[in-house]
Amino acid sequence: MLTWMIWIIASVFYAYQYVLRVMPNIMLHDIMQQFHIDTAMFGQFSGVYYIGYSLMHLPIGIMLDRFGPRKIMSGCILLMILGLTPLLFASHWIYPIIGRFLIGVGSSAAILGLFKIIRMAFQEARFARMLSLSVTIGLIGAIYGGTPVHYMRETLGYEAVLYSFAATGLVLALATYWIVPEIPPQPKRSILSDVKEVLSNSKVVWCCLFAGLMVGPLEGFADVWGTSFLQHTCGLDSTLAAGLPSMMYIGMCFGAPLLSFIAERVGNYLLTIIGAGLIMFLSFILMLTCPLTASFLSLNFIGVGVCCAYQILAIYVASTFVREQVAGLSTALANMIIMTFGYVFHTLMSGIINAVGGATSSYALLCGVWVIPIACVVGCAGFIGLFAYEQRKRKLVA
Repeated sequence: MLTWMIWIIASVFYAYQYVLRVMPNIMLHDIMQQFHIDTAMFGQFSGVYYIGYSLMHLPIGIMLDRFGPRKIMSGCILLMILGLTPLLFASHWIYPIIGRFLIGVGSSAAILGLFKIIRMAFQEARFARMLSLSVTIGLIGAIYGGTPVHYMRETLGYEAVLYSFAATGLVLALATYWIVPEIPPQPKRSILSDVKEVLSNSKVVWCCLFAGLMVGPLEGFADVWGTSFLQHTCGLDSTLAAGLPSMMYIGMCFGAPLLSFIAERVGNYLLTIIGAGLIMFLSFILMLTCPLTASFLSLNFIGVGVCCAYQILAIYVASTFVREQVAGLSTALANMIIMTFGYVFHTLMSGIINAVGGATSSYALLCGVWVIPIACVVGCAGFIGLFAYEQRKRKLVA
């Protein structure tokens, strides 16, 4: 019973960090007006989250081993609350940038805490399945970051929503510290040698890079630019435009367990990832080249969201390329590399949009979003090459 309670509180933490991750998508114009910034600077604000998120993966992973998830996860939630305060009290733009970085740092403990708790509490064969269920719970936070947050912002005001986020985080931090028990740290090992072993494995690195190229639909579109694109390019009203990107997170709720099931039935995780990537590519090409109704866009985004769950499979595949003793470290490093591409997409897309015409220009938004399918098809091609390599290796062994 305690094991399941720990798993649930870790999954709720994952949901909370998702709410804060997608927050700029809804509050884009509020933040830009409050601090008098352009779209390029806003892209930096959105993207710096992923810098903090990615850079702290390894240190937080080590601290989770040394001190246990109770203290580290609770402390990281408090760090995220601290990251919200500049949006409420600061007048200079540098402080929200620092705050967004701190939110990214704290958020990294959510997924790493899940990795650690699942590996400690469940059998290795159930890792992908339990992680997919956690992601399903966590993505409720991303869904909540769409239309409901937009409604709260319209009715209560921008600052009231931020205060509610901070209060929720404080309750979550206290619950985490109370529910998660002290766990004896693992025996100390040579961290540098383990990191070197994982990073020197070319299959792990290539798998992570190809997976990173395919995160654009979720981290580039749904997290930030989806609402503006749908409003200014597709002509949808603000409420509908704010809600539709959340369909991707609804799709991913189903996709997390569904893709794991398909991969197990097919017997090949790489093939499942390739299929998911091709569907995402074709879905964005359809949206960018054809006029679509709101109903069709909703179905399209749900399908894309289902396929976005490929990230879970990619992280698991990367861990199978190394020995069991460093599998946990490989999952942390894999997620770190993949999530770094969030900053790449935000920076590249915002730079293109700002250079072409700004966040209210339909042509500029169209140009910026084209980055997503181009990167996606390159990632798919890489996974096809990795699959072919694995098949040749198996034939030689046979």
